[in-house]
This record gives sequence, C-alpha cells and structure tokens, in this order.
Amino acid sequence: MRWQGGRRGGGVEDRRGMGGGAVAGGGIGVLVLAAIGYFVFGIDPNTTQQLASQFGGAGQAEQQGQMGSPEDQAGQFVEVVGSNINDVWRTKLKGYTAPTTVLYEQGTQTGCGYGQAAMGPFYCPADQKVYLDLSFWREMESKLGASGADFAKAYVIAHEFGHHVQTLTGASQQVQQAQRSARSQAEGNRYSVALELQADCYAGVWARNAAAVSNGEVALEPGDLEEGMKTAQAIGDDALQRRGGGRVSPENFTHGSSAQRIEWLQRGYQTGDPAACDTFSQL
Repeated sequence: MRWQGGRRGGGVEDRRGMGGGAVAGGGIGVLVLAAIGYFVFGIDPNTTQQLASQFGGAGQAEQQGQMGSPEDQAGQFVEVVGSNINDVWRTKLKGYTAPTTVLYEQGTQTGCGYGQAAMGPFYCPADQKVYLDLSFWREMESKLGASGADFAKAYVIAHEFGHHVQTLTGASQQVQQAQRSARSQAEGNRYSVALELQADCYAGVWARNAAAVSNGEVALEPGDLEEGMKTAQAIGDDALQRRGGGRVSPENFTHGSSAQRIEWLQRGYQTGDPAACDTFSQL
C-alpha cells in the first residue's frame, strides 16, 4: 500500500507513554477482556460504553494526550490513513466532521469508560474518538492469523471510522433503539451484524476512493485487497468461534461470518459508493 507521501492532517492525540492507569481486575480481568476483545473485534459502538464501564474506570476524568502529528513511522501511518479516510468521507457525506484518533498503550480513560488494548481497536460515540493501541497489529497477525500488510491495518482503521460515520448518520442510534425493542438476543445480534458489515463496506468505499482524493499518494497496490480479505476472513465470527474451540453458532454472531465480512468489504470497494452499503435491508 502506498501511503508515505500522503497528507498528514494532524488530528491524532498521542497518549503513548502516559501510563494506562489501573488494570481492571488484574490478570484475570485482562484475560477476560482479551477473550472478549478478540471475539468482538472492532467493538460495536452501541456496546462500547457498557463493556468499558464493566471493567472499571467509568466516570473518571478522561486523559489528555499531545495533539498533532506523531514523529514515529507507526504513528505517521495512522495519521496519514486517518487523514485520507476523512478526505474521502468529506466527499461522500454532507456535513462530515472528523473524529479524533487516540493512540495509547495498555489502557486509557475514554468518554465511554476505561478502555484496554485487549478490547481491540474501538470507537467511542460519546467522545467521537477512535482508540488504537498499536500493539494490536502484532496480536492480530500472530494470534488471529490476520494479515500484517499495511492495507490490512488500514482496513481496521477505516472500519472504526465507519462507526463514526454511522454515528453521524444516525444509523448507530437506530440500531440501539431496535436492539432495545428486540424480542430475543439473537434478534438484537442481527442488528449488530448489520452495523458491523456496513462498517466493513464503508472501509471498502474508502479504499476505492483513497487514490482519487490524494492524487495517488495514498493508494492500494496489487495484492492489497487480498490482504484485507485475509484479515476479514480471520476475524469473521465463525472463524473466531472455531479458533476458540466452540461450535459455530450463527445466533451468537455479532459481526458477521468470514464470508459476509469479505463480501461487504468487496462490495464497498467495487462500488465506491456508501449507498451500496445498505446491510439493513436484508434483516
């Protein structure tokens, strides 16, 4: 993936090195969070606050990091990709406002409670920030069998920005309301799956339009989309259930099967149009 000549638009809050505060629940708490985090990769924005608050730190003052442009390569990658995603969405969504991207280590206070790296990347609708602990890239590759390619990492970031778009459009709020009225957990989960697959589709929309808004400075190269699909395959609910040693239970899916995640990532990329990402019409 080409990115090093891309626009660096700032918008990154760097909390690395600040310390994450108390680790919720000690070692056992971390293991529980890890299991949850890997299963619900890209945590549903409607459940972020509930999940983060469960594990301590809710209600405490949010930390403040250094705003601007990181100096290290990993931070610059996040900044350039995030800036490019924002540039794409400004052309696709009237009135689009950019989220803040927060880089942290181990744990940090958020508007949704206490977040930990074991939860994976997540978006908090309460403060409209995307939270990333960059160590997750290594975990994603070594423990989940996902791709370590740059586009695979960018896909994760774009997925979380997709949740921000859903907050701006009201889709997340509508799903939350529908889940409250659901007659069963399985029905509520179907809304969650639709929300997550739409975020995958939005990631594909970004990828298709990345080069156009950057004069080719941020662009996919041959084989990149396949690396993204490899990651989508690794983080499907059915793949994660098998990896966890359990049976595949579609009624417990919250993000969609591997095949579904690949399908919607591809659909977003093939069309480049957010209107093609109506995952809710299939409910």
